[in-house]
Amino acid sequence: MSQSTKGKLNYRCPSCFMRDIDMDMFYDEEKHEYYCLRCAFHASEEEVLKFNEMARYRYRFLKMRVTDFGEDNEPLKVAPHKRGEM
Repeated sequence: MSQSTKGKLNYRCPSCFMRDIDMDMFYDEEKHEYYCLRCAFHASEEEVLKFNEMARYRYRFLKMRVTDFGEDNEPLKVAPHKRGEM
């Protein structure tokens, strides 16, 4: 989603993004916090960055391909996905 105004960078709303909704947050200069128009989430920049890091953790294997599931209690073996491979 593109940024609607110039100035301070807008972030994705972590609350909406965890529900697979891509919603831009806006910055309130008076309160020095970010807010979401859709779900009324508001937080400081540090909190927004922390929650967005949790979203990155959720999608960490998005561009990876599982090569081996292994046995019980063994970690997955993954390799970077190359375009055009099956």
